[in-house]
Amino acid sequence: MQSNARQLNTRRLDVRQRLAMTFTFFSMFFGAGNLIFPPFVGAQAGSAAVPAAIGFIVSAVGLPILGVMAVTFAGGFDKLAIRVSPRFALFLGVAIILTIGPCFAIPRTATTSFEMMVAPFTPNGSVWIARLIYSFVFFALAFAFAQHPEKLSKVLGRFMGPLLLVLIAALFVSCLVHGIGTPAKPMGDYASNQLARGFLDGYQTMDLLAALYFGIVISANIRAQQVDDEVQVQRETAFAGLGTGVLLVLIYGALAYVGVVSGAIASIDPATDTGATVLTNLTSSVFGAAHGVPRSGVRHRMPECVHWLICTCATYFHAKFPTVAGRKVSYRTWQVLFTVFSFVVSNAGLSAIIKVSVPVLSALYPMAIVLVLLALTHHVFGERFPRVYFWTVLLVGIVAVLGCIESLVQVFGGSLPWLAAVLGLLPLQSYQLGWLVPAALGIAIGVIDSFVRGAADGRVHGRA
Repeated sequence: MQSNARQLNTRRLDVRQRLAMTFTFFSMFFGAGNLIFPPFVGAQAGSAAVPAAIGFIVSAVGLPILGVMAVTFAGGFDKLAIRVSPRFALFLGVAIILTIGPCFAIPRTATTSFEMMVAPFTPNGSVWIARLIYSFVFFALAFAFAQHPEKLSKVLGRFMGPLLLVLIAALFVSCLVHGIGTPAKPMGDYASNQLARGFLDGYQTMDLLAALYFGIVISANIRAQQVDDEVQVQRETAFAGLGTGVLLVLIYGALAYVGVVSGAIASIDPATDTGATVLTNLTSSVFGAAHGVPRSGVRHRMPECVHWLICTCATYFHAKFPTVAGRKVSYRTWQVLFTVFSFVVSNAGLSAIIKVSVPVLSALYPMAIVLVLLALTHHVFGERFPRVYFWTVLLVGIVAVLGCIESLVQVFGGSLPWLAAVLGLLPLQSYQLGWLVPAALGIAIGVIDSFVRGAADGRVHGRA
């Protein structure tokens, strides 16, 4: 009887509300990286674009959706990460905010729109000064709008997402009409192992990291619709995640196809060009230089930069670090610091930002992946063997951070052959998946450690 009453009293969202949750979910994830990386994958993979796109979709869509579910089940990011340790929760939280904030995502927001709107019309010798002026104006406006983000969101949030979808659809249809012709041969990192390379490039969207921090927002929005039953909240989150996943798969597939067409029209240099170059080449050829997606780039990127990035980062740091070196640091001060720092980084250029971000994301993503997988199996595994969280993340983290160091040294022109040789001993390291064996070892050690600690606790309680 109680179960029947519970079912009768459980509120469910209607179709309109579920669609609203889906588009809210989608708007949280679709940013600069989501727009420029799928075409870049398609342009590089060429005739092998299908396996490359599948790999990209698995990591850029599947992992973030699982991340949101993991955070929802755990009751929030802090409750999830603290299962490893309180220090790790703080470390990962700061690392995520800096990554999706001033170190990479915020500067990338400005540089993407610059590369698509301004760079094609700027003489080569003047690109740096044009970027400096553009980024200064961009971040001055971003900071001004960040003082009242809710007003900007109300004005732009209602139509910029749908408008971008319409523009992407128009671009895709124009490519269907134009046709591929002869697809380019796979090049650069996509010359071989396209599936694995696509999976790794999916990291560049940073959506799994964002999902760990923003994921609880979806469940909070669902609860705000008077859905009180936790099981139903999880179901509604799953519905929103599924809808978002379908949207993203369709968009990424379309953009990857756009990249293949663009690569057949104009060849790119994987070492220096970016997804912005791929889109600009295509729109210049199909629509003419003054039309299409480039013209809409800055208008879409500005609200994203303001609302989800600058304000979110300042809020997090103000809550975690209200004082630094004994002095109070205001929310406004954090905003200024992040805006100025992002302005400086953005002038390194989109290609440089991406090159530096690859090793960093390759360090953070493995830890995030194992944390999500453990969270999703918590009730059948992690709850019985709680030490698997600590040991698995620790061993994966050691390998991932060492790999990050070795890669960053290479990015800046150096080399650490001894470290590369040590990491090369790990199976699958050539695919940047060398952390899988340490993950398995961490699980085994964690199970044993949990048994030992459980047995010790039992002896203590028995004596008592």
